[in-house]
Amino acid sequence: MVMVVDNYIERTSTKLLHTLSRSGGSILLHRIQFSETIIQYLLDMKYAQIQNIGQGFLLEIAKDF
Repeated sequence: MVMVVDNYIERTSTKLLHTLSRSGGSILLHRIQFSETIIQYLLDMKYAQIQNIGQGFLLEIAKDF
C-alpha cells in the first residue's frame, strides 16, 4: 500500500521534530499540541518512539535518527 503524505504533514512533523530536539530529545506526550496524525506519521517513519515511564508517556527522538 502506498502512503500518500501531503506537504502539510511533512512540514508540521519537521516542526515537531525540531521542538523535540530543542527540548532535550523528549517531551511528555500530553504536553504536545500537535495532532495525532502528525505524531503517528513520525512513529510510522520511525523518526520518533513512545516510551512508558510509569507516570505517563514520553515521545522521544528515535536513537537511529
